[in-house]
Amino acid sequence: MRTWRRSLEAAEVGGELRDDYMKVARFMRRREPAGYLAVRLMVPADHQPHVLAGYAFASYTDDVCDRGTVEERTRRYDAWDAQVRTALDSKSAEHPLLRAFLNTAAARELPRRWVDSYLDGARIDLDFPGFATEADYQRYVEQLTWPFLMITSGLAHQGGGSAEFAAACRLFADAAQRTDILTDLHEDLRGGRLYLPASDLDRYDITREDLEQGRDLPGVRALVAATARTARATLREAGVLLDHCSDEHRRLMRFILDLHHQRLESVTTRGATVTRRPVRDRPVACLRLLTRRPEPVGAF
Repeated sequence: MRTWRRSLEAAEVGGELRDDYMKVARFMRRREPAGYLAVRLMVPADHQPHVLAGYAFASYTDDVCDRGTVEERTRRYDAWDAQVRTALDSKSAEHPLLRAFLNTAAARELPRRWVDSYLDGARIDLDFPGFATEADYQRYVEQLTWPFLMITSGLAHQGGGSAEFAAACRLFADAAQRTDILTDLHEDLRGGRLYLPASDLDRYDITREDLEQGRDLPGVRALVAATARTARATLREAGVLLDHCSDEHRRLMRFILDLHHQRLESVTTRGATVTRRPVRDRPVACLRLLTRRPEPVGAF
């Protein structure tokens, strides 16, 4: 693995921008150490700064929505939203992560519509109302999760990729979001949020209180199992991403897909206990995925 400075040289990042991308690396290493390591191990050096800059911008935006009261989050997000849109218009910014992202978005010709869509969609989480139906959940994926993915994975392609790539990302956005709902169910409930549609609870004759109290009921077990099955089926469909992914990013994408399969296996094994404590990645299993030898060309 090359040093980060060598990766910046390979990506032709110079001048004052070097300090900004250094801050990108530190931010991602602290916030998402496994994801940071995966990018550093699996993506060619000249692509690494741009991949991490995309994730840093999207993740920082997500963090702005998550901390404090609704009023505090809204006030802070309004300021950040205005700052980002002004930066996109003027091609300049004061925030180091935003400056790096502007450079990356320009270098990779990322369509601005994905950034605007993500900024609009992120507002949903400022005062999350919950989902009444599956259709409400799908709108959330459409408005927030999919744009997040296009801001990050879309950087794998100059210009954001083909329509087929975007459609495959939409599938993965659905699978990844549903997986996250299950792995983070305990923490979300503690924070007063429930991302499972109310119609799903009704189908299995359980209540939100059943989930909040961690009750090991047949309906809770059935709900968790059914949600995991749906996520797994969509994740299998999302495997088409490997057909539309650039060679430079295919290894990372396979790791991400396999990691989500691994998380769903853990959820299935845990069953109703996912309501009592979060599902964490297993370090040894993740290490195996990270160090697995790349499959030969044509194996996909």
